[in-house]
Amino acid sequence: MSDAIFTVPVPTNEKVLSYAPKSAERKELQAMLKQLKSKKQDIPMTIGGQKITTKKKISIHPPHEIKHTLGYFNQGTATHVKQAINAALAAKADWENTPWQDRAAIFLRAADLLAGPFRAKMNAATMLAQSKNAYQAEIDAVAEFCDFLRFNVQYMTEIYAQQPPLSPPTIWNRLEYRPLEGFIFAITPFNFTSIAGNLCAAPALMGNTIVWKASDAQIYSAAVLMELFEAAGLPAGVINLVFVDGPVAGKVVFEHPEFAGLHFTGSTKVFQQLWQTIGNNITKYNSYPRIVGETGGKDFVMVHPSADAKQVATALTRGSFEYQGQKCSAASRAYLPKSLWTAVKKYMTADAKSMKMGSPEDFTNFINAVISEQSFDKITKYIAKAKEDKSAKIVFGGKSSKTKGYFIAPTLIETTDPKYTTMCDELFGPVLTVYVYEDEDYEATLKLVDTTSPYALTGAVFSNDRAATLLAMEVLKHAAGNFYINDKPTGAVVGQQPFGGARGSGTNDKAGSILNLYRWVSPRTIKENFNPPTDYRYPFLKKG
Repeated sequence: MSDAIFTVPVPTNEKVLSYAPKSAERKELQAMLKQLKSKKQDIPMTIGGQKITTKKKISIHPPHEIKHTLGYFNQGTATHVKQAINAALAAKADWENTPWQDRAAIFLRAADLLAGPFRAKMNAATMLAQSKNAYQAEIDAVAEFCDFLRFNVQYMTEIYAQQPPLSPPTIWNRLEYRPLEGFIFAITPFNFTSIAGNLCAAPALMGNTIVWKASDAQIYSAAVLMELFEAAGLPAGVINLVFVDGPVAGKVVFEHPEFAGLHFTGSTKVFQQLWQTIGNNITKYNSYPRIVGETGGKDFVMVHPSADAKQVATALTRGSFEYQGQKCSAASRAYLPKSLWTAVKKYMTADAKSMKMGSPEDFTNFINAVISEQSFDKITKYIAKAKEDKSAKIVFGGKSSKTKGYFIAPTLIETTDPKYTTMCDELFGPVLTVYVYEDEDYEATLKLVDTTSPYALTGAVFSNDRAATLLAMEVLKHAAGNFYINDKPTGAVVGQQPFGGARGSGTNDKAGSILNLYRWVSPRTIKENFNPPTDYRYPFLKKG
């Protein structure tokens, strides 16, 4: 096959706009925020291209302004899940037979629409319903999702171009990359709009059809994603968006014989339960389902005595407190040498004092609200316990309020116990716990980092000693799927750092890479003989 057949626009990372004062993008975004807040939306499910409403309306409130109602979503039932599966299966034949370049064109168009006329709306929806500041929303909901869409097209063409290297005379050998046989179930999280979009779009690009269950806390921006897909020309039934409780959806999906794959981002506990359910139902399926998941993390920063204290402090401040620590990759535990701790603590405390907390609609606020009351209550219980425990001390923060919204101040805990609860449990909030070790115990502490957590998503080492860096890379080889040297453990960029972890953090199928797309195809080997033999006898049978 000629490489020219697979030529597509060369992807580049979407530029992240600054939203600086008086900039055009800031004015447009502020106008969109005002527009969206001025009206209450009635958000329907989308099944087979039809907008489905129900009698059960669930209100949506900004986490930072809980008395304001953005609108309502229409909660569905098991019947709607069945309808979504039927719609996905009905659309499957036409979609998988759509030429690859036409599937590509739809998602490339979606990227350009997102970068253009949909930019302000996607950012504003993410800011309002998920309480992200303008810069964090821009990185996630626009730039990263544009990158997913564009780079995935490039990866798709690279997959299709991989063909058997040899075809002897009269023989043509080739590989056909079929979509999976059945439908894909996408379960998406609240914290990244881009992940929600990609968990649907990546398998769809490869010719699969999708039943999509969005997190209740992300439905407001999920509706904009659906609007984007439709504006780009995605055929009805390719992606079907339902608003149902997880157990309700699972009861239908995981017992259906044509369930072909799960694309999941969420908690480790839920993912393990789903895997177990799929295993128990394995005899019901037409094929072995693909299970792809990115789950929890207890992400670390390991600091060597040779590191620069100011660089470490900045990495911890950003890595732990951006988006209120609600990133799967957020720095949640840090190991500081005694010789650096005083300086790092000083810099971080100064940073924390300078941070403003409040609504993302005020662009001067660095810290916004956590996603829900349930999350607020969980995180504040850990903080309250740390205030009482002898092995822990609140260095700064520890304050919280849910009067107007779910606000928790950035909190730094120092512990004398390396296995203290907040060094081990995933909090998913703006809380960092630091364990201070003796400088000469660097190697022993590396082993402690490796064995403290069941997770292996992201991690970082700060060191200006190359031998110490290499030692950390070796000892922590399996402790993080994304490993950072002298950088915070957050902010993976599509096309630069494919994202995913192993152990309790998921299947490490690397969203934003060719590895993920391979999971959504089922190859067929085709051998075509242009001159088939007409005699069964081989030469060795002759006498002589």
